[in-house]
Amino acid sequence: MTASPLSRPIAVADVGPNGLTVDIVADAAERAALAKANEAIAVEDLRAEVTMRPFGKDGVAVSGRVDAKVQRMCGVTLEPFVETVSEPIDVRFAPASEVLAVEEGGEIELGPDDPPDPFVGGVIDVGAVVSEFLTLGLDPYPRKPGATFEQPEDPDGDGSPFAELRKLKRPDDGG
Repeated sequence: MTASPLSRPIAVADVGPNGLTVDIVADAAERAALAKANEAIAVEDLRAEVTMRPFGKDGVAVSGRVDAKVQRMCGVTLEPFVETVSEPIDVRFAPASEVLAVEEGGEIELGPDDPPDPFVGGVIDVGAVVSEFLTLGLDPYPRKPGATFEQPEDPDGDGSPFAELRKLKRPDDGG
């Protein structure tokens, strides 16, 4: 498993019956690592507020929001621009032994009652959760606001690659 560029391990035992709120502000080194992991120019700002609450017998529900400003390269103009991310976080965790029991039980239908993600060793890395939801919130095809792709004009009217090849054909090629 690859280490997350943002790490805030929290012991499940520290959550308590009333829950636990964790505020995360990424420092410069973490922002640089997040930018590299997401193939961005820079992560200018990243903040998250995450609430951890008991879920089921031994599980933990993690909810909150990640807000970030990420400098990206426009896929159309190749100019840098800032993309604002505001992504809700909602995920559940249970001990790995319980998750495996559910998975081995046969068919699972995915939906609002998806099985929880496993945690091992009594620790959940909420920083890794925030990093994952940041990535999910980024546009996979970054485009600067107002940027539009315009098809280049075809002076000959036939822009197929075969038309270009026909131009290269010699008269003595027999065909």
